[in-house]
Amino acid sequence: MKPIQSGPQETADEFSQGQWDKIDSVIAAYRGKPGALIPVLEEVQGISGYLPEVVQRRVARGLGIPLSQVYGVVTFYSFFTMKPRGRHQVRVCLGTACHVRGGHLLEKKISQDLHIQPGEVDKDRLFSLEIVRCVGACGLAPVMVVDDDTHKQVKAARVEEILAGYRNREEGHHG
Repeated sequence: MKPIQSGPQETADEFSQGQWDKIDSVIAAYRGKPGALIPVLEEVQGISGYLPEVVQRRVARGLGIPLSQVYGVVTFYSFFTMKPRGRHQVRVCLGTACHVRGGHLLEKKISQDLHIQPGEVDKDRLFSLEIVRCVGACGLAPVMVVDDDTHKQVKAARVEEILAGYRNREEGHHG
């Protein structure tokens, strides 16, 4: 197993004291319970947004298990991520039907608007962009999925409007 790579941005300072307190309370609630690791990681990722080495170490220490076990679970399950993700996951389908009907134009427009490439998160950590090969909605092509919302027959001109809807939701919740 290769070692966990950590960069300078993956420090304990990246997370607020409130986030650390929530993470510690999740760990405490599951400590000593069999099969606790996956539920703990799910809840902790919900708090921190992702599972960098510093968070994995905290979980391992708190549950009294080896870091290698935590790392093994994080890297095995695709649900878990060691890279930051936005609060909203934007997925653009580039399967054949979507590509032919302009999916690649959606990808280009989103990348320009958010100043990110697929696999990256924007500076505000509001959006991350992923490319998928098929969402199984070929008759609705081109398709853009944000979180669990499928947007059908999306034209590049509508991308800003769609993303603005999610920005406004965030402002409504926090402002």
